[in-house]
Amino acid sequence: MAIGKHQRSMRACWMRGGTSKGLFLKRRDLPLEVAHEPRLLDRFLLRLMGSPDPYRKQIDGLGGATPSTSKVVIVSPSDRPDCEISYRFGAVSISEGSIDWSANCGNLTSAVAPFALFSGLLSPCADGPRSVRMWQENVGQIITARFSVEDGLPAETGTFILDGVPFPAAEITLEFLEDDGGIAFPTGQVIDILTVPGHGEFEVTLVRSGSPTVFIDAQPLGLTGCELHEEFARRSDLPSLVETIRCEAGARMGLAPNAHDIGTTFPNTPRVAIVSPPQAYATSAGNRVPASDIDLLVRIMSLGKLHHAMTGTGAVALAVASAVPGTVVSRVTGGQQNAVRFGHPSGTTQVGADVFIDESGWKARSIVMSRSARRLMAGEVFFPASVLEHETGKECV
Repeated sequence: MAIGKHQRSMRACWMRGGTSKGLFLKRRDLPLEVAHEPRLLDRFLLRLMGSPDPYRKQIDGLGGATPSTSKVVIVSPSDRPDCEISYRFGAVSISEGSIDWSANCGNLTSAVAPFALFSGLLSPCADGPRSVRMWQENVGQIITARFSVEDGLPAETGTFILDGVPFPAAEITLEFLEDDGGIAFPTGQVIDILTVPGHGEFEVTLVRSGSPTVFIDAQPLGLTGCELHEEFARRSDLPSLVETIRCEAGARMGLAPNAHDIGTTFPNTPRVAIVSPPQAYATSAGNRVPASDIDLLVRIMSLGKLHHAMTGTGAVALAVASAVPGTVVSRVTGGQQNAVRFGHPSGTTQVGADVFIDESGWKARSIVMSRSARRLMAGEVFFPASVLEHETGKECV
């Protein structure tokens, strides 16, 4: 394919993982000018995705202009003897020139091992079940992906239904391992109290497992827990209140020295998940979910917006919180449960956790959930050659 002297290209893949989509790149394919320079790498990836875009459309890049479709994953063979591949995940801001590398995306995690097999980062294997141990660089965690192989490639078609995805696909099971028995609650408590000026006190549960997540009951926020995007949009006061809670919680979790730094440095970590007891509701597709089908309702915020389904790492955190007595989550479910089915805006999902307690507090051994993934596009992504230059106009070296 012809390409002008002011353009460059590199191999890339666009994949769906769970209820998210993102740009998948092999680390070794990154331009040498940016591969080892974090600031320049961010600038390069932002340009590929079409950010920052003051119109919030990412119209001149690959991004989908929503938190669920503005994501990037960089995959490489692992240097660890106990893992086959390693990967980094970045949440790309749509309107700001920043990428948040502080957390993982549980949904796109389901696409990492299939991408690695598609792209030759994993050795060919016989048809049948395949298990791949992956190292998640952002949070330092081993994750095992289990999927089927057909004709030497990851199976993509099947009968597994994931609410939030319109078509059935092949099931992928993810097991998030806490080999070091990591403490689930970073403050050492299952309930923390946050004070928000002008709003009073809020009881929250702060969970480290999966991705830092703040669980709060819907009622003190003036919500029922059944709300969809339209209802959230009508609450003009809600985004600022949730953001204040998020930043205060992030500082309490030790992610940054203070709430201000959380707001400026970690726009997507922690996330706030709003929970409520089971009740009948209608999904965004208009399907009715009876209260008897679920253990609780969850609405999670991502980059200031209501997620259209549920983040994968939020589901991991939910599984841990539901398995421990006294948390905000286990309160609304009526008691601790090692496996829960929760309702979200697109439907229902089941997750499970294996937890234990010792002298240092509650810990998680593993969390299991199912997702699906599909390769949507593979080819070349084009970008201006100028993005590989310093701001002074000189090429990166």
